[in-house]
Amino acid sequence: MEIKEELKKYQDIINTELKNNLPKENCMEKELHKAMEYSLLAGGKRIRPILVLATYKLFYDDYKICIPYAVAIEMIHNFILIHDDLPGIDNDDFRHGKPTNHKQFNEATAILAGDALFNLGYKIISEDIKNTKNQEELRNKISIFQEFTTSVGKMIAGEYVDTEFEGKKINNEELKYIHTHKTGELIKLPVRMGAILANATKKELNAVTNYAEKIGLAFQIKDDILSEEGDEKILGKPVGNDKEMEKCTYVSQYGLEGAKKELDKITKEAKEELELFGEKANFLKKLAEYIANRNK
Repeated sequence: MEIKEELKKYQDIINTELKNNLPKENCMEKELHKAMEYSLLAGGKRIRPILVLATYKLFYDDYKICIPYAVAIEMIHNFILIHDDLPGIDNDDFRHGKPTNHKQFNEATAILAGDALFNLGYKIISEDIKNTKNQEELRNKISIFQEFTTSVGKMIAGEYVDTEFEGKKINNEELKYIHTHKTGELIKLPVRMGAILANATKKELNAVTNYAEKIGLAFQIKDDILSEEGDEKILGKPVGNDKEMEKCTYVSQYGLEGAKKELDKITKEAKEELELFGEKANFLKKLAEYIANRNK
């Protein structure tokens, strides 16, 4: 099966679950709920929740246990996107070809819609933990909750450092720090969640973690490349914002061709980390290639 077909199957499952978990009550804050839905269901590749399910499937086929964690990670991701687009951070007017949340509603509503998605993600996980009876499952889920909290904190730290370093000269280690925190943490987390839920061995967990760290970095390098030479109509947002805001990127640090070479190298290394799993890892390998070759 082609990667796009496989992605579509996962995306359909995840989109249904996201709709089912959004607030629906008719209340005074219903406009806030509309703003949450607007961003959460606006589109997107759903890479992070797909990684939860696909990693679990390295071990077991029935991934129902993963659904709350897949939903939660996508809600947290959208909280980040809404806040990223705000005037005080990236000041973007479009995402997925549609007005950003603060443009469609207003800045205060956008901030609170992001906050509400952040809170809802935590609520979904905590409710699942509360309802878990099996002691081994419970231990694994508590471990995931702790990692979830730590990773989100690191991501926020990465976002902060990224904004602070705009227009400044930095070295390669500082650039890697920004990208592994800002983007990489929320790529590594879903992979580790899927593996921990499947009760992976230490060796297996290390292998998927190494894979995740590499595709997380690849994801950000590709974003940097697309910001330099992508097609605005396909991307659904303006090209060149990173350069205009003097952001620290792999393109600004290595040059466009240098960034492309680094992307190819890291993608190859990511796939090699999965040799332990044989043919079961074919989808995750194809996903690494898809991340490196995507046009949006």
